Amino acid sequence: MLQEFLNQEYFRNRVSDYLVFLALLVTGFVVVTVFKRVVLWRLRRWSETTDTKTDTFIIDVFSKMLVPLGYYGTFFLAAKNLTLNPFLERVIEVGGILLLTFLVAQFLLAIAKFSLRSYIETKGGDTSRDRALHGFMTLIRVVVWGLATVFLLDNLGFRISTVIAGLGIGGIAVALAAQNVLGDLFAYLIIMFDRPFEIGDFIIVGDYMGVIDQLGVKTTRIRSLGGEQIIMSNKDLTDSRVRNYKRMERRRVVFSLGVTYETPFEKLRDIPGIIAGIIRGTEETAFDRAHFFSYGDFSLVFEVVYYVVGNDYTKYMNIQEQINFRIHEEFEKRTIEFAYPTQTLYLSKIPPS
Repeated sequence: MLQEFLNQEYFRNRVSDYLVFLALLVTGFVVVTVFKRVVLWRLRRWSETTDTKTDTFIIDVFSKMLVPLGYYGTFFLAAKNLTLNPFLERVIEVGGILLLTFLVAQFLLAIAKFSLRSYIETKGGDTSRDRALHGFMTLIRVVVWGLATVFLLDNLGFRISTVIAGLGIGGIAVALAAQNVLGDLFAYLIIMFDRPFEIGDFIIVGDYMGVIDQLGVKTTRIRSLGGEQIIMSNKDLTDSRVRNYKRMERRRVVFSLGVTYETPFEKLRDIPGIIAGIIRGTEETAFDRAHFFSYGDFSLVFEVVYYVVGNDYTKYMNIQEQINFRIHEEFEKRTIEFAYPTQTLYLSKIPPS
């Protein structure tokens, strides 16, 4: 009786075939579930004890890929024991292609996002870099899913060579029409990841100067010293020589002063030492040199070089003002006169002929 029951056929398969299918299916699902809840769970717990995030990322990615593939592989192998009509076989095959394409695309996107996120964290993450990551990942998603669609259509039997050729011609036309926009977009990505400047930096580009106010996908907005907003394309910025004063660790200051030609030699020789003492006595400065530089048209010129620690312009001006006051005070004590533009006119009396 049991043998007859097992040998009964339904839809071209015996009952025993269906039982084998169910046994393989249940056994495979149990093995995959145990692997997921025991092996992968232990590996994930182990990765949480390490200092790096790479092992956690690898375990998460492979668990998201291996578990669905394990379930599908179990179903596929179990279904091989059944005699299915061509339509069902094609449905199972197409389902496998869809699953594999989806998982590979997700795997590539996960690797790209993890790599970019790790790079941003090493450079110091901020809001602008997170926006750049989001924009760059959008571009990567378009590329990856485009390639996945082409792969899927090709494996489903569609003739895509003509479509690819048409897309290639259309892509060239679009690229030529939008080359300026694409240039600004890639310049934006360069700015975001290379970081030549950031929001709040004071920069000089050609004849323009100001503080970075906003970084956009196509343009960068600079707040000038006069208060108006200067809008420049990102490509212009990356193609230009940009001077970033926010990154300046110390400011080199060079200034000159002149004393009269009537100044005695002994006082001239003391002037470099006087100036050096004043600058060395001023906080947050580093004295470099002070020299009798040249004979001017109406003065004896001294050149002074020193450094201000930091990049704040107001701080530099306060220090320079303090130094100027001290120099004036010391020169008054020693009766050393500053020169100013003068002319000497010599008259001679011509004797009558």
